[in-house]
Amino acid sequence: MAELYNDNAKFIDHLKNGKESAYTHLVKFYHKPLFIYTISLTNDSVTAEDIVQNVFLKTWEFRKRLNQDYSIKSFLYKTTYNEFINQYHRKRKTSILERTYVETLNEVVNDNNSELLERKIRLVTEGISNLPRKCKETFLLSKKEGLTNIEIAEYLNVSIRTVEWQINKAYNLLRERVGSKLNSILFLFFAKRKH
Repeated sequence: MAELYNDNAKFIDHLKNGKESAYTHLVKFYHKPLFIYTISLTNDSVTAEDIVQNVFLKTWEFRKRLNQDYSIKSFLYKTTYNEFINQYHRKRKTSILERTYVETLNEVVNDNNSELLERKIRLVTEGISNLPRKCKETFLLSKKEGLTNIEIAEYLNVSIRTVEWQINKAYNLLRERVGSKLNSILFLFFAKRKH
């Protein structure tokens, strides 16, 4: 049955016709990646689970409107993102920083590759953990605590040039692990913690 559902058009056709096996496959196959994506948006597992469940319910409720020419995967990610935005706006107004956070995350996962996003976040986590001690301390003061280079220099009793060198070293080491999306991943990693 899973092989049948590798064909996007046939899968959507079965969903539109109300086949429960198609819906079961949908939930089984997409629950984990959508949950990981939503956790990245919310930082809250309970809210993330609510959003994912709503997405599945809405997909079933509006299944007759699904377009066979449009990827079900893309549809689910887009619906999840929209559901998050709807809930987010109901709770509070979006600050500029938070809006940038959401837009950056959407850009990073725009190819809908949740496994790639998860791997890159893991690489960043491991990369930061493995930075040399002084380098890691300086980098976290900058990115996590939001201190300026001058503040870090005063706090660590080192020169501003040393601070800049340590931060650049951290970036270079992390970029080797993560690649060109490093800045976006780092922003996602630290933006909400600083706000």
